Amino acid sequence: IQPVVTPTPEEVNTAKQRVQYDEDLFHFAVAGVAGGGKSSLINAFCGLRNNDTAAAATGVTETTLATARIPHPNAEYPIVWYDIPGAGTLKIPDWQYFNAQGLYVFDGIIILFDNRFTMTDIAILTNCRRFNIPTYIVRSKADQHISNIMTDRGYNSNDDENEGQKKRLYEAARQHFIQQTRQSVKDNLENADIPDQRVYIISKQTMTDVVKRKGAKNIIEEIELLDDLIQEAQTRRG
Repeated sequence: IQPVVTPTPEEVNTAKQRVQYDEDLFHFAVAGVAGGGKSSLINAFCGLRNNDTAAAATGVTETTLATARIPHPNAEYPIVWYDIPGAGTLKIPDWQYFNAQGLYVFDGIIILFDNRFTMTDIAILTNCRRFNIPTYIVRSKADQHISNIMTDRGYNSNDDENEGQKKRLYEAARQHFIQQTRQSVKDNLENADIPDQRVYIISKQTMTDVVKRKGAKNIIEEIELLDDLIQEAQTRRG
């Protein structure tokens, strides 16, 4: 059993100063294991491509080694995004990640995962419950995962399959991925004695198109996630 460590008032104040906490804004941290696509997701929330000048740095390896602060470019939304260094890139045990990153000062935390839900994710959720911080479990790279399932089921993009067949393969792979993701998260939460909660399934490209109102295709839960985050921020800071 890991010890429960509560930050001192001095530690809270220091953490708030470090992230430039502003009472008039809503501060969302995006956290999770390395390589989950945290920087790409923040860029998508801001309507930016990864290669845009103002975009958060992204890469094949973990590029975030210190917390990055990214104010939302649209002043209509009183939001600041924080790109938190991925667990596994720092010599910090899973159960210490929450306190070490000062996550207790944020107004909401997005727990982003790609392939599997980890003990770090469970530790973040557990600590957020202690501090009454709203959490959003998000699985990223849905488009890549669905494409992989289609390939496993025999789809070949070089074949001259008709659009109807391709669409049926896509819908079946999409449904399988959604069901598998929800069941996996449900099982992990249950095993950790944490109440079940929603998992949002998204892809970065679709989220970018939703934010930019560019006629996004293959929407899963990008719109619902964005709406829920904005509503949370405007309700608490409106």
